[in-house]
Amino acid sequence: MQAIVKFAEGFMNLFQSGANVFISWMGSIVPLVLMLMVLMNTLVKMLGEERVTKLAQISSKNWITRYLLLPFVSAFMLGNPMAISMGRFLPEYYKPGYVASQMQFCHTSNGVFPHINPGELFVWLGIAQGIEALGLNTMELAIRYMFVGIIMNAIGGWVTDFMTEYVSKQQGVKLSKVIEEI
Repeated sequence: MQAIVKFAEGFMNLFQSGANVFISWMGSIVPLVLMLMVLMNTLVKMLGEERVTKLAQISSKNWITRYLLLPFVSAFMLGNPMAISMGRFLPEYYKPGYVASQMQFCHTSNGVFPHINPGELFVWLGIAQGIEALGLNTMELAIRYMFVGIIMNAIGGWVTDFMTEYVSKQQGVKLSKVIEEI
């Protein structure tokens, strides 16, 4: 009987822990993301959806601006996870590549710009502590990591375009490479 009671207590503690995390999010990340969404939608309304769509069209012309410039600007300005939402202005065909590039960029830039992904700052700080213990400069590592990340994330987005093409053909799906006029 004692084993059943222990199992039941452990089972309920699992859900209690999940509930505690959820409640902590309600006082931290959820309002933050909500406010960022309000800000982004306000900016889009103020600038005009046509202008933002035009910027996305210009960015989607080549893979370098689409997977290097746009992810950098949106991550720097909006942070993770809000930066992913800028992909909504891209043509359907390029959205998978943008998301692949953007999600990786939010990690590789954390050492230089901790505001981009504060939820994972503890990972960077753990690495930085080891680097400092070796007597090395953490900013040098952060900048190298970011530069390598920017390049590799852009290549990852570009490679995702090829995968999107392959899967689209395989599934018989046609994705638009242009943004529909508003």
